[in-house]
Amino acid sequence: MTSILAFVFVLGVLVFVHELGHFLAARRIGVRVLVFSLGFGPKLLSFKRGDTEYCVSAIPLGGYVKMAGENPDDARTGASDEFLSKSKWERFQVLIMGPVMNLALAIVVMALVLYQGAQVPVFTSQPAFVGSVEPDSVAALAGIQPGDRIVNVDGRTIDDWQGLVMAVGTKANREIPVVLVRDGKRISVKLTPAAIDKYETGDIGVGPQMRPMVSSLISGGPADAAGMQRGDVILAANGERGLTSERFIEIIQGHGSKPLEVLIERDGQSQTMTVTPEPYDDTVRIGATVQSLETQTIEPGIVEAFRLSVERNWEWTVLIFDTLRGLFTRDTSVKQLMGPVGIAGLSGDAAEAGLIPLFTLMALISLNLGIMNLMPIPVLDGGHIAILAVEGLSRRDFSMRVKEKMLLAGFVLLVTLMVTVIYNDLTRVTWIEPLMPWR
Repeated sequence: MTSILAFVFVLGVLVFVHELGHFLAARRIGVRVLVFSLGFGPKLLSFKRGDTEYCVSAIPLGGYVKMAGENPDDARTGASDEFLSKSKWERFQVLIMGPVMNLALAIVVMALVLYQGAQVPVFTSQPAFVGSVEPDSVAALAGIQPGDRIVNVDGRTIDDWQGLVMAVGTKANREIPVVLVRDGKRISVKLTPAAIDKYETGDIGVGPQMRPMVSSLISGGPADAAGMQRGDVILAANGERGLTSERFIEIIQGHGSKPLEVLIERDGQSQTMTVTPEPYDDTVRIGATVQSLETQTIEPGIVEAFRLSVERNWEWTVLIFDTLRGLFTRDTSVKQLMGPVGIAGLSGDAAEAGLIPLFTLMALISLNLGIMNLMPIPVLDGGHIAILAVEGLSRRDFSMRVKEKMLLAGFVLLVTLMVTVIYNDLTRVTWIEPLMPWR
C-alpha cells in the first residue's frame, strides 16, 4: 500500500506540474483550454470553470491538456483562440513549457532537500583511491590493488568516487577499459563489471578508503577526558594505521585498561592523544561511538542549496544521456530501464525511508520526465517541437498524411519501450520471475 500511495503522490505531482506548464503557456497566448486532466480514462471527479473542465481520471499514469483546435482533425472555426491558429513560435512556447516545468521542479525540489542539511560520506567527493578489493571480484581478477587510484573508465575521466560509481553502474556485463595510477605509473586494464541487484547495476568489487570517525562522546568518559571531539577521524591506534571501525574496537578491547595512544585528524591537522579505557561489564570502553566512515555535515543557505541542486541535476543529466547513448551502442543493458511497477517500488522504499529520500526520488524522476519529453520522438512534446522546427526551416507544412505516419512511428516506438520496461519490472517481482521459464 505504501508503494501505491507513494507512486500516486510522486506521479501526480509530476504530471500536474507538467500539464500546468502547458496550461499556463496556452492561457498566456490566448488559447482556449477545454480540458485539464490528471490521469486518463473515465473521469472520477470533474468541475468546469469558464471554458475549461478540470478533472481527475481513473488511470493515474499521466494526464493531458486538451486545447481548442489542437489537432487538424478537430472541428475548427479559425478563431484566434484555437491552438493551430497561433504562430509556430507561440505553439512552440506551449509545447516546451511542460518539460521546462519538470526540469524546474527537479531543481527546486532538490534545492529544498539540500537546504535541510545532511550527513554525507566524505569519500564520494574525493579521488577514487581504492581502499579495499573484494576477494575473487572483477577488480581482484584484473589485478587492481588497495591504494590504486582509478582515473578513467571507458574513456571517461574519473574525478571522484561518485563519478566512478556512475561510470561503472551502466556498464554491467560489458568489457570496458580502466586506467589506474599505482606508484605514479599509469596502468591500463580491461574488465567486465558484474551485474548486481535486481536492476543489474554494474559493479567491479572495489571500496573506498574507509576512515572511522567519532560520532558521539559520553561526557566525562575516557575519550572526552583525553580531549577527543565529535568529528575526529581515527588515523591510528597503538601504532597501527589504516584501521576500520571494527579493528579500532578490537584494539581497545584487547588493550585492557592500559593507556592507549590514538592518532586522530581534526580540521586537517594530525595530533596524538592518550586514552585510558575504563572497565565496562566484561570488557572496556573509551566512552565514544565510532562510525565506520568519515562524514561531513552539509548545511547550505538557500542560494548555495540552489547552486548545489543545479550541480546535482547536471550530474544526473550526464548520467541519463550516458545511459541513452549506451542503449544505442549496446553498452548499457535494456534491463536497467524501469517502468511504472519499478518506479512504484522505488517510491515505496523511499517513502518508508523518509520524506528526504522520497523527494530526492521525485526530483530525479522529474528530471528524467523533462528530458525524455524533449526527445525528438513524434507523440512526445519534443517530437512536435521537432516537426515545428523542420516546417519552419523548410517554410512549408507537412501534409496530414506525413504527420500521421510520423506520429504512428512515434507511437509504435513508445509502445515498444513501454512493453520493454514493464517486462523488466515484472522480472524483478519475486513471485513472477519463476513463472518465466525462459529466463
